[in-house]
Formats: sequence, structure tokens, C-alpha cells
Amino acid sequence: MFKYPTIFSILFLTTVIGCAQQNNQDYQGEWIGFLPDLNCFNFQVALTNSGGNNYQLAIGNEKVLIEKQVTSSSKDALVFDLTEHLSFDLKYTNGKQKLVGFLKTGRYYNHISLERVGNDKYVGGWHPLQQNNGLQSDDIDLYMENDGEGNLMAYPFFGDQRVRGVWPLDFKRQGNTLTFRDSFSGLNFRAILLEHTVALEILLMDQLLTKTSLTHTDDGWDYDMEPVDQLQDTSTPKGLDDGWPTANISTFNIDGDELLRLITDIKAQKLVNTHSVLIAKEGKLVFENYFDGFNANIPHDLRSASKSISSAIIGIAIDDGIIEGVDERLYDFVPEQYQYTKDSLKSDITIKDLLTMSSGLDVNDKASEGFYQNPNTSKNWLKTVLEAPMVKTPGTYADYGSANPFLLGVCLNERLQQPLEAYMDEKLFAPLGVTNYINQTDDTEVIPYFGGGMLLTPRDLLKFGQLYLNKGQWNGQQLIAERWVAESFTKHMRLQDVRDKNEYGYLWWHDTYTVGERAIASIEARGAGGQFIFILPELEAVVVITSGNFRNRKGNQPREILKEYLLPAILK
Repeated sequence: MFKYPTIFSILFLTTVIGCAQQNNQDYQGEWIGFLPDLNCFNFQVALTNSGGNNYQLAIGNEKVLIEKQVTSSSKDALVFDLTEHLSFDLKYTNGKQKLVGFLKTGRYYNHISLERVGNDKYVGGWHPLQQNNGLQSDDIDLYMENDGEGNLMAYPFFGDQRVRGVWPLDFKRQGNTLTFRDSFSGLNFRAILLEHTVALEILLMDQLLTKTSLTHTDDGWDYDMEPVDQLQDTSTPKGLDDGWPTANISTFNIDGDELLRLITDIKAQKLVNTHSVLIAKEGKLVFENYFDGFNANIPHDLRSASKSISSAIIGIAIDDGIIEGVDERLYDFVPEQYQYTKDSLKSDITIKDLLTMSSGLDVNDKASEGFYQNPNTSKNWLKTVLEAPMVKTPGTYADYGSANPFLLGVCLNERLQQPLEAYMDEKLFAPLGVTNYINQTDDTEVIPYFGGGMLLTPRDLLKFGQLYLNKGQWNGQQLIAERWVAESFTKHMRLQDVRDKNEYGYLWWHDTYTVGERAIASIEARGAGGQFIFILPELEAVVVITSGNFRNRKGNQPREILKEYLLPAILK
């Protein structure tokens, strides 16, 4: 998935904005301003039972924004809709000491936990922009242009580059007022088009959070983000009661000077947009540092690194008998209304072909993310992908493409008797102790997108890597069958459309790094912009690096960090 879906949308808009001075009355171009309150997007949610299935809901920041009586559709859980795109599905856990589940905001399943603070009251946080400590920049940009049919569209950008981005939908214009919603965060936007300015309001449901006045610019937007004072060092990571035992690097003779050199080079911007670096050695967290305002409690956009999590879920489903095995055929799962797309080649596509990127679908064109997610070329992702032509015989040739795991998610969803996001939480995330995460859907706003787009904290991502290093075990519990881990790490295919033509498992990459005269094999989850899990079996180590290099061709920088800094430190 794209870090800034707004940029993705703009690339496909048909109207090109010239460099000449814009006529402000057509409102096209860039409008810039400043947000007056950087903390208004950090919410507290409170639910109080008022008898039976009735609850008092309160959502607020520094003041109460929404206060409403709601009724759950379930006696044993809290299930209710606030709006068409904002709903709750929570369950009691720990002897009714917690309410845990999902706050659904459009395409996001926000996993939240509410702690019991009274006899019948539960309270917890919700951060729709994924920041738990307020925005670091008050800059905001609104890019507006026509869609080619005379309809005005608007795309907000936040100056705080930790914000994943906005995917605006449902544009409506009445007179001089343009409204739309962000399908990620659940926030609503209202732009009032005035003679020389645009008054921009951001709302939760119909409650105003903040507003600002925007002015037109022809000079482009140069956002300002204040540097964050953060301590980075090689001290023992903090124990957070999250399942990670910690140790000092000296326990394993890891070279602290090499790690300090890495920290220095990141802070000096020699290794740009590095957000986190974590190392686990022999099952212990030994190195953990964050940069650019990120911290241990902010879920990071994983992009395609979450494909490897999708692979794990498929393995679990096979172990549960929901999927018979990797030789089952795609069209045994495809809904009836799309069976017309089946032909002699497509009928042979198997689950294994999807796991190994060897479906034979035209993933570099008509079944590429840039095509099936483009609103100008596709109104239905599944229909577009299934209608795409075949370019190879299934199982014979591997081209990397997100359409393959996307179809895996659709397949599993068709077989499950419970929501897919609930199955993923029950079978993988909850046993790992992963509670602070976001599961993103496909265009249905219902089915989790297996092609990429989950948001996990780096510590939790490291847990997932450790789970695979441990052959499917976490804290003595076998979460994934050992045989599935072995099959997943097997070199099934070689990717033909990537520079290094890497060998590839079940949505896992293979690579080798040479340090001195020693070659170290690595099995990797990889995501655009520099999201990596490196599993290093020979060293009994796992490394996680998250980054923000989405538009500068430095997405492979973590591989440089591993080879030039981390492996020399571990191999001391």
C-alpha cells in the first residue's frame, strides 16, 4: 500500500495544474495553513453500562466531543454503529476487567483496549492519526483540482510526516462548501470556499475538532516539522511487560561502538528517514532505538512487510482445516458473481501459486496495485484483478505483485464463519500479546487487505519475526505449525521482475549478506519505504527496521544498515 494515498490519487487525476498563477475562484492548486491545536486528534473513549445492553458512550480530547446513549446488538459484547463508517465491536476479557476489540473507521480496524475504572465504566485511548503524543507540526496543505468532469476534489497533507496519510472519499459540494471523509481515520473535512481563502474544518462525526484558514500558493509546500529531542543509546531496552525479555548487548558480545556509529549516522541524516532499529538476540530484545519522533507505542505502516503476516494466517487456516492445503484452487473460493472470469489457465491457479507470486496474472499491468486501486481504472478491486489477463502458466514463473496475496485474503474470507479480522486477532495477534495495531481493509471496507497495509509497533513486528525464528513458537505456545514455517522458508521460486531476482518462499524473501569472508543468510519480510524484518537463523537473531523512504528511492536502505552496521556489530 501507499504511504500517502493522496499522492497516489493525484497521480491519476486527469487535470494537470500549470505553473502559472491560478485563478483563486476555481480553487485549483495548493492551499496552505496552520493547525491551532496539535493535540486535538488524541481521543479518550469511555463506555459506561447503564443497564442491560445500554451504554453511555463518551469520546473526547480536552473536552467531551460526543456523548451518546447506545444499545449493543449483542448481550455478551458491545456491538453498535455510530455512523455508516464508524462502529464498535468489543468483547469483555480478563474477567470483565477489559473491553477489547475493534473501533472501525472506514477502511481501518483500530484494535483498542478499554480498562475498567469503575463498576461499569471502561476507558481507553484512540489515536486516529496514529500519534500518541500530539502532532509535531502545525503545517497543513490542501491540494485541490477538478476530476475532469467539473467536480472539485481535495487532498489534505499533514506536516507531521508520521501521519500515514489521508484517503479522501465521498466528495460533495453544495454552493461554496465542499465536504469529504477520510476513509482511514474516520475524520470528516469541510472546506468553505471563500473569495481569497479556504476555511478548512476537521470534524469527528459532526463535532468540530479544529479549523484553520488556508491561503493559495504557487510556490509549493515546504512543511516544517520541529525536531524531537530523543535519547538514543545502547543501553538495555526497557521492559514493558509485553512479552519481551530484555538484555544488554554485552551479554552477547555485540559491538556497541558499531551501534553508536549507526545512531550517529542516522542523526546526521546520512541514513535518512530511519524511524526505528531493533535487534533480538537469542530470544531477548537487546537494542531498541527510535528516531524522527517515533516511539514504542506508535504503530508503523508496514506496507508489503505485512504480506508475511498474511502468509502466517493462511498457514494457520490450513492447520485449522479451513483451507484444505496449498493445492486447493483459487476458483474454489471465488464468489459466484466472478466465476465468469475463469478460463483454462486461471482455473489452474492454486493457493501455492498465490503464496509464491507465480499465479501467472498480469501483476505488472492490469493486475497491479497501481491499476486495481486506481479509482480512474477500477471501481471494484476483485473484479479488476480477476478480469486481468494471464501472462504465464500458473506455477512456472514468479513476478512480484500484491494481487496474489490480495486474492488469498478474499479466499480465506469466503471460508470463515467469523470475521477475518477477528480470526487474525484470535489466532495470531492476541496470543503474541499484540494489542496496539491497525488492520486495513480492501476497497470493500470489510475484508482485511492481505496485499499489505497493516500497522504494528516495531516491538510487535519483532515478535512476529521471533515467532518464525522459533519455528512457530512464542512463549512455549505453538501458534504456527513448524512444518508451515519450514514450507514458508523453502526457496520455491525466483522472482523475475526484481533487480536481484531473489529466491522466494511463501511471501518471504531470501537474501545473503557478505561481511568480510562470512556469508550470512537472511529470510525477510519487506515493505515499500524501508520496512524490514530480517530473520538470521545462523546468528539466532532478528532485526526490525522501519523507515519513511517512500519517494526517494532509498527503500532498500535497511539492507545497507544491516550489512554495514548491524552484522559487523553482531559478528564482533
